[in-house]
Amino acid sequence: MAENIERIAEKLGIPREGLIPYGRHIAKIDPSLVRNERHGKLILATAITPTKAGEGKTTTSIGLADGLSRIGKKAIACLREPSLGPVFGVKGGGTGGGKETLFPEDDINLHFTGDIHALTSANNLIAAVVDNEIYQKSDLDIDPDQVFFPRAMDMNDRSLRHVETCVGGKDGPKHDSSFVITAASELMAIFCLSKNLEEFLDRTEDILVAKSRAGKDVFVRDLKIRTALAKLMEKALLPNLVQTANETPCLVHGGPFANIAHGTNSIIATDLSLRLADYVVTEAGFGSDLGMEKYLDIVSPLQEASPDLILMVCSLRALKLHGGVAFENLSVPDAEAVERGFPNLLFHVRNASQYGIPVLVCVNLFPSDEKMEIQKLSSLLKKEGIDFALCSSYKDGPDGAIALAEKTVAMLEETKKDFRPIVDDAMDVFQKIETIARKTYGASGVEYAAEIKARLENLSSEEKRFSVCISKTPNSLSDDAKKLNVPNHVLHVKGLRLFHGARFLVPLTGAITTMPGLPKDPLAKRMPR
Repeated sequence: MAENIERIAEKLGIPREGLIPYGRHIAKIDPSLVRNERHGKLILATAITPTKAGEGKTTTSIGLADGLSRIGKKAIACLREPSLGPVFGVKGGGTGGGKETLFPEDDINLHFTGDIHALTSANNLIAAVVDNEIYQKSDLDIDPDQVFFPRAMDMNDRSLRHVETCVGGKDGPKHDSSFVITAASELMAIFCLSKNLEEFLDRTEDILVAKSRAGKDVFVRDLKIRTALAKLMEKALLPNLVQTANETPCLVHGGPFANIAHGTNSIIATDLSLRLADYVVTEAGFGSDLGMEKYLDIVSPLQEASPDLILMVCSLRALKLHGGVAFENLSVPDAEAVERGFPNLLFHVRNASQYGIPVLVCVNLFPSDEKMEIQKLSSLLKKEGIDFALCSSYKDGPDGAIALAEKTVAMLEETKKDFRPIVDDAMDVFQKIETIARKTYGASGVEYAAEIKARLENLSSEEKRFSVCISKTPNSLSDDAKKLNVPNHVLHVKGLRLFHGARFLVPLTGAITTMPGLPKDPLAKRMPR
C-alpha cells in the first residue's frame, strides 16, 4: 500500500509548509523553503543505442533508487514527466515497468499536476498573440510570411505538422504554420534549463517569434505578455513529489525529448534532489550519443553539478539487434549475436569515459534472457576490464537491484571523477558540431547543406555562443536509423533551428520530426482496462 505523500516528504526532511498536496499521493514542493545545501551524489543513467521499445532506462533508474533504499541509503529518483505522445503511441508510459514503477502510475502518465498542460497553454498563448498582432495591424507590423513560432499539443498527430492559419476569418491574412509536440517545444527546453520563474520568463521573452515587414526581429518580449505567462507557469515550475511502488521518494518534473532537445528533467528538480538526499538517480533520454552528451555538455555547466557516476544501461536484446537479429526475433537465444553486438556497448562506455566520470554498466535483465547469453556478456565485460552489475529489478523488485546498488556505492566511494566537457565555449560553431560528431557519434566527418553552412557562417556574435544541441535519430550512432552497431559514417547537417530562449543551435540531421505520428497499431487501441 502506498504511503501518504506527507510521509514520503518526511523521509526527505521537507518542511510541511513547503509541501503543496495534490491529493493523497502527489504533491508539489516549494524549493525556496528547503534550506539544505547540496550534498548528494549524482548518478546519471544513460544507455547503449536502444531498440525501438527502449532498454528499460527508467525502470533501471527506479530500481537503483529502490535498491539504494533497500540497503539503507537515503536515495531519490529524479525523472522526466511522460508525454502523452509516447504513452498512446509506441513506447507506452514513462513510469517504469514490472515491479519497478512509480505511483500513482496512471496519474503521472496522464494529466499529473498539469505542468505539460501549462506549458502547452503558454506556448499557444504566444502563438495566438502573434496572430492577433497581425490581425490588429499593430505597430509591430509582423510579416505573415515571416512567423516562426509554432503551436503545440501533447499528442502525436502527423496531420498538424503543416497547417495554414487564417487570421481574422476566411478573408484575413494567411500564413503557414505547424504544431510541435509539447515535449519538443522550445518552451519545454527552457522549462528544464531555468533555475526559477524569473529565469524562465527572461528566457521565454528571448524567443524569436517573427520578423516585421521591415525585416526587424520580433521577440516574445515585444508581445508584452510576461505577467500572463507568469500566471500560467508559476505553479508548474514547482517540482512534483511522488513515490515508487516500493515507497522510495521520486521527483518527476519536465520532459524534453532527447533527439530534439536535451532530454532530461528540470534543473530545479535536480538541484532540489541534491539538497534532499545522499544519492540522486537521474536519467537522460536515449543513448549516450544523445541524452548523455547533451546532459554533460549543456546541462551540467548550467546547473553547476556534474554526475559522479554514469550508469550505462544495456540489454541483451539490444546487443542482439546490433548483432544482426531482427526486432521480432530478439527473444530467441543467440549468444553469438550478443558478441557481434558488443562493439556498440563498448563504444558507448568509451563515449562516457572520455568525460572523466566513472562508468558502471548495468545489464538490465529481461524474462526472455538465457543464462548462456548472460555468461557471454559477462565474460566480454570482464575481458575489457569494465565494471558491471546485473539487475533483475523488473522481475524481482528492489531485491533484484541490490547488487547494482552495492556496486554503485562501492564505485562512488572508490573512484573520483575528473569532469571535462568535450565541447569548449571557446570553440567556434563548426568545431562544436564536428567535435560532437567525431567524439560522440564516431563520425569520420561532417557534411553541410550549402545553405546551412552559409547560415552558420553568418550567425550573430550572440548566436555563435549558443550551445549546440544536435537533432539526430536515437536508433543509430549515425544519422541513418538503419545503420546499426558501430557504423562507418559521415554526419549530414541538412537544416538548422535557432532557439534564442533556450540558447540552442539545433543542427538537423536525418529525418527527425518535432510532431511524431501514431503507428499503424497505436497503444491507444490496445490499452488494458
